[in-house]
Amino acid sequence: VQLVESGGGLVQPGGSLRLSCAASGFTFSSYGMSWYRQAPGKERELVAAIASDGSSTNYADSVKGRFTISRDNAKNTVYLQMNSLKTEDTAVYYCKASRGLFDSWGQGTQVTVSS
Repeated sequence: VQLVESGGGLVQPGGSLRLSCAASGFTFSSYGMSWYRQAPGKERELVAAIASDGSSTNYADSVKGRFTISRDNAKNTVYLQMNSLKTEDTAVYYCKASRGLFDSWGQGTQVTVSS
């Protein structure tokens, strides 16, 4: 199982970024996918999640209306579109694959929102 995040970087407040998480080594379309983030000195928190078939999503209150999670099962990739970024969105962002008791994490990608 391998999850590789990309798309992080430095962006000004109000800007946008699109994160990608490329999956391999498992049947991607059978797994729920989610994005988490961890800021320095804080616990890792759920940002957004999407069902295996993309039929349902859920978001942390802090990102509702600004972030959108999506997936392309043909490309084994999950995305996180982040708009109207705020300084408090600065964190390492991780994707996670879940099915039953099985979880697998990516290595993370840094997102820094700063002027």
